[in-house]
Amino acid sequence: MLSPTRSVPNDKRFYSLRMKMILLISLLLICILCVLGIFFNQMLVKANENQVAKRALNVASSVAEMDEVIAALEHNDPEGKIQRIVSPIQQATNAEYIVVGDKESIRFSHPLQERIGEKMVGGDNERALRNGESYITKQTGTLGPALRGKVPIVNKEGEIIGVVSVGFLNENVDAIISEEKSTIWIAIIFVFILGILGAIGISFYIKRLLFDMEPEEISELLLQKEAILQSTKEGIIAFNQYGELTMLNKAAKDMLSNDGKVDQSIYSHLFQNKKETDKEMLLGETIVLANRTPIEENGSFAGVVATFRRKTDIEHLTKELMQMKQYANTLRSQAHEFSNKLYTILGLLQLDKIEQAEAFIKQESELQNHWLTFLADRVADPVIHGLLQGKYSQANEVGITLKIQEDSKLTDVVKGQKQTALLTGLGNIIENAIESIKLSQVEKREISVYFTDWGEEIYFEVEDSGPGIPPDAADQLFAQGFSTKGGDERGTGLALTRKVLREVGGEIMFEKSELGGALFILVIPKKELKK
Repeated sequence: MLSPTRSVPNDKRFYSLRMKMILLISLLLICILCVLGIFFNQMLVKANENQVAKRALNVASSVAEMDEVIAALEHNDPEGKIQRIVSPIQQATNAEYIVVGDKESIRFSHPLQERIGEKMVGGDNERALRNGESYITKQTGTLGPALRGKVPIVNKEGEIIGVVSVGFLNENVDAIISEEKSTIWIAIIFVFILGILGAIGISFYIKRLLFDMEPEEISELLLQKEAILQSTKEGIIAFNQYGELTMLNKAAKDMLSNDGKVDQSIYSHLFQNKKETDKEMLLGETIVLANRTPIEENGSFAGVVATFRRKTDIEHLTKELMQMKQYANTLRSQAHEFSNKLYTILGLLQLDKIEQAEAFIKQESELQNHWLTFLADRVADPVIHGLLQGKYSQANEVGITLKIQEDSKLTDVVKGQKQTALLTGLGNIIENAIESIKLSQVEKREISVYFTDWGEEIYFEVEDSGPGIPPDAADQLFAQGFSTKGGDERGTGLALTRKVLREVGGEIMFEKSELGGALFILVIPKKELKK
């Protein structure tokens, strides 16, 4: 597939589509990863603090429930037993401190021996000592800011006799969090690098799909394509593989629409996975000749493109070509006949047969004058006159006698579409008669023409001495593509003749001729004719 000519080469565009995609995807990744990093950071801080708080609370609950601690506290621990009990627990749990205090918040244990006997600091024991609650607090103690677990000590009688405070310093908690944060940010950076590589790969893939074109080039190409599609006189419709309409140009819409709307059922006639050329079909109320081409992508069906023209447009062109062909045949026949006669005269002169040459010239002159005078007297329409004159010469050239019956008369001048229909019909019928006689082995080679416009109709009869029409072909005689002569390019003349005649209210009929061949009758109404 050819790509469009670029107005600016890719290597001169710094901000090409590839570069834009890499930059935009990178910026998007940075934003997303930063948001995720902040979110994970906050979640990590909260999760670690909750975990440390639960550990502090669990350790404090375990100490507060120990019978030795309760008993020692009830006797004011004269031997410092509580300190000896909690010190191993503190080391085992990595707590910064485990402090046991009485109802007056006087310490009975502390990591620093000299602090034992002093009052606990922080002022956050009231809820445990008065209300019997177990809770977590953040306060600054003698060792610094800490996350504390507070649990009341209750004796067997249910009395609150003290409190246990287990603390983990904030700086230790922050150290744990910082270590885990670094892992998260390393993972984020790794993901970012992968994202950049992915962005580069995606950009190359997209550019390959777009045939290495830039957005501006695609936009320009789309505008050009749209202009071409909408300006063409052929109807163009495209469908995807699911039968959904993807493109409909103005010509197609005009041909298929009824009051500005297109019947959706029409599309089912065009959406088929098979190739067809010049297929005649009825789309809505319009007869068209359609071409259908399936689209394949990687060997699989990807859709259909259909183009079509009104059959009447094609037939109009065909009709004009037929007329031109008739005129060309007429001129060719006259030129050929005139050339033969000139050679005859030349031969007589070379043989010094002056008198015979003069006689031949006089005979031909009288014959032509008689024929021309007869046509001039009988046919008022100069176009019909010219057609008959040409067919006379064409028939005479191949040894066929074309006669016009003496009582024929055409006093009206045919105008417009009726003149075109009459020329097409009469020309085709006489042409068929000449060809039929040429292809047969009949001895009598004659065509007879009769015409009249007496009454309300123009009436033509053309009969020949050819083999005629076989009985089994009568029903198909005027069908498109049917011919008794065989061949791929035949079967158009009679079908076209009947169509153009019916368009002006006329008709064509046939029957057996008295000459042995076929007799065709052409009838066209005279109504609204100008004289």
